[in-house]
Amino acid sequence: MRRTILRVLAVTAAAAGVIVAIASIPALRRRAQDLRANSEKRLRYERGRATGMRYRLAGNMPDPNVSDDILADRVRSSIGPIEKQLDIPRVHIGVTDHVVHLHGVVATPEQRDEIERACSTVSGVLGTESYLHVGLGSGDTRPSEAMWHPEPSRQLRELLNAARAAGVPSTGTWLAVRAVLSTFTDRIPAPERQHVFSHLPADVIGMAATPRRVGTIRPRSVAQLIGMVQGMSGLNLEASEAVTESVLATLRELIPEEAGDVAATLPKELRELWIHAVPVA
Repeated sequence: MRRTILRVLAVTAAAAGVIVAIASIPALRRRAQDLRANSEKRLRYERGRATGMRYRLAGNMPDPNVSDDILADRVRSSIGPIEKQLDIPRVHIGVTDHVVHLHGVVATPEQRDEIERACSTVSGVLGTESYLHVGLGSGDTRPSEAMWHPEPSRQLRELLNAARAAGVPSTGTWLAVRAVLSTFTDRIPAPERQHVFSHLPADVIGMAATPRRVGTIRPRSVAQLIGMVQGMSGLNLEASEAVTESVLATLRELIPEEAGDVAATLPKELRELWIHAVPVA
């Protein structure tokens, strides 16, 4: 009798073991898949690191003659570790004709300088235009634009509404308006620009602030202006054209006293755009 009981217990234990093993197969399979994926990821990282090391040891640089999209990815890879080290929100990067446009917020001028230096050393970058805003608190990780902009003035609300009416998503209106204002007003000679600013509130003036430049030029044609807006805002060409016209038309309506004087200072193409721009209804 005792042998029978022991035999039954042994069979039961064996069956239980089989059941546990069968039940654990999916978990084991997932674990194996995770380990394989991590191993492959690590292997790709080490290969890339080895390639980069060979480039540096040989004194070579990555090919500078790449598209703007590839160059933007190259810049993001370069400043990504710096963003993590400085504990700052991700910097928005746009590239037009190998000129890098930087938008974002940092805690100190030193952090801004470090980001700008890192961009300027990337192979293929011909210049940088930095709109990095200094004012992020130490350790603060505010990621959205709205959190570092105060309640906008009436004039700025009108400009933001003009961008929305042109089809810009609500998450991109601040950046689009800044791109248009800063690029366009930078084309206006300094004395007249000050007259324009005297009719605008501080938040609009801040959006129109000229960038810190390294190796870049001011736009002289409509194509150059829209191309720069596109690179800075990340919008496609059609949306960049629409938001540029809509925002400029709204700006013109906000400063009727200066509209004629502004027109007189602009190259022909930009003057025609300024005079005839129509806001999107």
